[in-house]
Amino acid sequence: MWKYAFKRIVMLVPVLLGSAFIIFSMLYITPGDPARLILGEQVTQEAIQEFRDREGLNDPFVIQFFRYVYRAVRYGDIGYSYVTRGPVTREIAFAFPSTVKLAALAVCVAVAFGVPFGIISAVKQYSLVDTVVMFLAMLGVSMPSFWLGLLLILFFSVELGWLPSSGFDTPAAMVLPAFTLGIVSMALIARMTRSSMLEVIRQDYVRTARAKGQLEKVVIWHHALRNALIPVVTVIGLQFGNILGGAVLVESIFSIPGIGRMMVEAIKMRDYPVVQGGVLCIAVACSIVNLCVDVAYTWLDPRIKTQYKS
Repeated sequence: MWKYAFKRIVMLVPVLLGSAFIIFSMLYITPGDPARLILGEQVTQEAIQEFRDREGLNDPFVIQFFRYVYRAVRYGDIGYSYVTRGPVTREIAFAFPSTVKLAALAVCVAVAFGVPFGIISAVKQYSLVDTVVMFLAMLGVSMPSFWLGLLLILFFSVELGWLPSSGFDTPAAMVLPAFTLGIVSMALIARMTRSSMLEVIRQDYVRTARAKGQLEKVVIWHHALRNALIPVVTVIGLQFGNILGGAVLVESIFSIPGIGRMMVEAIKMRDYPVVQGGVLCIAVACSIVNLCVDVAYTWLDPRIKTQYKS
């Protein structure tokens, strides 16, 4: 298993290079001059030229990209912000923990509600409970996160006054953002859990366990659920990556100082190093989550561990 994990870590290199190249290319061809946006409309052409020379913006694309990769690999330097003049790593270190905390809480909400709802829906197939759960799941999948966030603020903050409408520094302030991001993932996890459980509970070994007189809860939780969790774990890992990317709007709505909000402000100002650093940070986080998901397979299914050893 460790050999497999090492191979996956090595595979992060082309993933990060590809991510850096794509975002670098997109920002390079994006209309707008960062020098004019940062220095202002009244600045002289000489000042703009000096800024572009100092930041290397007049160099060809290939030279700019390889210079960026070289500095990142050799010195761990992913650039300096055009606006604050501070290192991008410092800004990411300040903003990224809030985003990770928000994504982790959202995933916890999605798993805590999605998995039990999916199990209940599978066990009670075609019942009223199954219909209601699947209707709510379909509603959750179809609901945009920014619209849901505004509704939750309007109801729980403005009308009832139970929870704060912004911030992320207290447990009460974490509730609405976590549920806003977690509900869509909860719906997807519930649907996947139901589908996987329905496939597993029809297997012969489940019928055998019931024929031996095992309690229904033992059959469901011990025999069926563990074998049904592999596709569910895959969806959970993918949803964590989606939540990291989807946190941009939620962080803006709830005024959370996370990496998504930082990137939105950087895009407005054409602060290319900050945008590139933010995208790379999210790419690394998603890759690590996918690695953890693959390793979790070996705990859920020992046969996978045997394949790794061979």
